[in-house]
Order: sequence, then C-alpha cells, then structure tokens
Amino acid sequence: MAETQPDKRATRRFALRLPVSVNYAENGSSGKPAQTRDVSARGICFYVDSKVEPGASIEFTLTLPPEITLTESIQVRCRGRVVRVDDSGTDGKLAVAAVIDEYEFVSQS
Repeated sequence: MAETQPDKRATRRFALRLPVSVNYAENGSSGKPAQTRDVSARGICFYVDSKVEPGASIEFTLTLPPEITLTESIQVRCRGRVVRVDDSGTDGKLAVAAVIDEYEFVSQS
C-alpha cells in the first residue's frame, strides 16, 4: 500500500484568481499579464504564456480586492524567485510557482 506524503508547506494556500503583472529577466522591464492560481503568505502560483526558468528572480504586483481586504483594494508589490515551472496550465499557459522573498504595500493615491 502506498503511503501519502504529508504536505510540507508551512502556510495555507488560498485558491484566488487575481490579475497580476509579472516582471522577470526574460521579458524585459515591462509587466507581463498573468493570473494567479493560488496565493499564500510565502508564495504564489500563477499562469503566464511566456517561458521563465526555475531560479529566475521575479517581481510582481497584484491587487487584493475589497472582498479579501474587507476595506478598499490594496496593491502589493512582491519580489521573489521561481521555484517550479510546469505546463499544467490551461490554454497553453505555464504554471509558475514562486517564493516571495519580500513585499510592500503600494499607495494608491
């Protein structure tokens, strides 16, 4: 009988479909549109249509809507690195998992 491996993630993931703008070396300085699959306090998984390599540094900005913040929308700018890429996305998109190394809340004023 096969034993199941316990989930080693330290924080809870939330299945959130949010628009996100992603920057990484392969796509230059412009933000590449993407959509999150899930988000946690330490990481993110998003779908994007251009290749990115594991280990690549990335920056991304996502907007948390009022339904999540219970106030107004809040933009969060994050820096991190890609830990996994696979082709399990829909419509030919790649699923990219990244760890969040640092983040900041962006003023909307």
